[in-house]
Amino acid sequence: MMLLPEERRQHILEQLNRHGKIQVASLASVLTVTPETIRRDLDELEAKQMLKRVYGGAVAYSHVKIEPHFDKKRSIEQSAKKAIGEAAAALIQDGDTIVVDVGTTTVELVRAIRGVVGVTIVTNSIPAAELLMERLEAKRFDGKVIVLGGVTHPEQKSIAGALTCELLTRFHFDKAFISCAGMTPAGISDYDMEESICSTLMIEQSEQAYVLGDCTKLGETQLCRICDMSKVTAIICDAPMPDKWKRSGLQVGWITTACEP
Repeated sequence: MMLLPEERRQHILEQLNRHGKIQVASLASVLTVTPETIRRDLDELEAKQMLKRVYGGAVAYSHVKIEPHFDKKRSIEQSAKKAIGEAAAALIQDGDTIVVDVGTTTVELVRAIRGVVGVTIVTNSIPAAELLMERLEAKRFDGKVIVLGGVTHPEQKSIAGALTCELLTRFHFDKAFISCAGMTPAGISDYDMEESICSTLMIEQSEQAYVLGDCTKLGETQLCRICDMSKVTAIICDAPMPDKWKRSGLQVGWITTACEP
């Protein structure tokens, strides 16, 4: 399929609108051009704020920074979230006390926990708590689950607020697993103030802090700051650290899950 540059870019936007995410390799194959040509097309479309470049391709550009409903977020980058959850679960050891914050990616972490014994898991995520109890009853792992009290947030199926923060100060954790909506070299951010404060406290009360985020979060900054990168033990992502971040001298661990080309 040989197209003029404008026709090719229109085709790219149509595919993006249809699928929500596009890959450089598959576009190059279908359009019979080089990957470099597709990358230049994507760069030009990103400059016009018509899409957002991510590792290996692009996703739809979001003009309004409003957090989608929890149920809608479940279907976004689902395979990437599953891989990230598996990689995070592999870090949990027998006897660990861990804390898991709210989000669809941390639910995938919970789904992947298996085989460990004597673990204590604290969370303010209602879906994570329900899944943990199911898996505990099914003997997928051994330990106990503590659900933090506070004010419920139905749209995000979370618990947050002053009581949640007070309870968090009573704990000491080996590892914190934190979701986010934005990651830049300057730090980690999210949409909701109360949930972000809880995540900040989880990190402060933990020996190690792991941030779970798919490639669509890279380069994004949301309203509420969670922490500086200096507080993060490692990022777990489906894309490698961006070259620009490496050149900036950023010092943070990075765990890359399986990536699409």
